[in-house]
Amino acid sequence: MNIILIGMPGAGKSTLGVLLAKVLGMDFVDTDIVIQQHEGRLLQDIIDIYGIEKFIEIEERIISDLRLKNCVVATGGSVIFSAKAVQALKQEGKIFYLHVPYEEIKNRLKNVKTRGIVIKTGSSLEDVYKERVPLYIKYADKTVDCSNKDIEDCVSTLRSLILDGHFLP
Repeated sequence: MNIILIGMPGAGKSTLGVLLAKVLGMDFVDTDIVIQQHEGRLLQDIIDIYGIEKFIEIEERIISDLRLKNCVVATGGSVIFSAKAVQALKQEGKIFYLHVPYEEIKNRLKNVKTRGIVIKTGSSLEDVYKERVPLYIKYADKTVDCSNKDIEDCVSTLRSLILDGHFLP
């Protein structure tokens, strides 16, 4: 069984994921890093060179082909644009949406233009947030409110949900 973390860029999926994997005795995988390694370029370069649609296709293919066991998986924020990728993840684990309010995301993200975030031309970070949140909620098995909480509190909350909520075998 895998634990899959979804949410906006800046929600803490990678940072929290490493710590969660440690406390649960699981491996950790960041799908953004897997994509970069597979493609031999940074996420932003993939988006700049191939465009958003092609990036989403690449992300879908790579995630759909993952065969992970006993991992905490931090996904890219755009994974929810591919129902196929989400279903592949769901088949092998439980999906937790790390909810962080827009203002907090805005304050955390300092490098929107270079971070490898899928943002359509003419869209703002707020537009991206409003578009994605309903999809995160739709695909999540459980939403975890990470508003104004430090990383340790979020890890503790997730750990309790997973162990007490019988999300692991």
